[in-house]
Amino acid sequence: MIRIVTAARLEQLDFDARAAHERARQANGAANAAFARHARELYAATDRAECADASAAELGKLLAGALAELAVAQEELLLKDIEIRRLREELEADPVEGQALTVLLHYGEPHMIYRSRKDAHADTSTHGVAPGSWEPAGERPPAACTWRCEAFIYDAGSNGFRRAFLPAPEPVGGAA
Repeated sequence: MIRIVTAARLEQLDFDARAAHERARQANGAANAAFARHARELYAATDRAECADASAAELGKLLAGALAELAVAQEELLLKDIEIRRLREELEADPVEGQALTVLLHYGEPHMIYRSRKDAHADTSTHGVAPGSWEPAGERPPAACTWRCEAFIYDAGSNGFRRAFLPAPEPVGGAA
């Protein structure tokens, strides 16, 4: 079959080719725009994922630190609980013959009662008295000393406490 192509037919084919070329160019532009939009979304999603990973790593470190602090606090709490139980048992126990208590006197007035002289000295440090600033009472009256410790020993016979060291009796009527 032989077909005769006329100038009008060639112009129509040329017009159709240009229109097809224009549609292909527009489709290519739309595809490029869609690709660029998807690429931007992918970069944004990747950035968010990287930020989330960094935040998760930082939170993991914070959590690990918090868990370590919690473990230390729980251990301290357990030790304090054991100490409280021990002290309660001591307090609930009956006094033992010869058991000593220390009374802390402030200008001769009772301030606190402690199980040991060491505890009394530690308490006065909370009141601003420096360690080692204690002076021996000597012959001075209790009211002359800022802080003074007096030891008392449990006396089962009287069901009470008596001074561990009684002051030397003063001579009566100037007798020596």
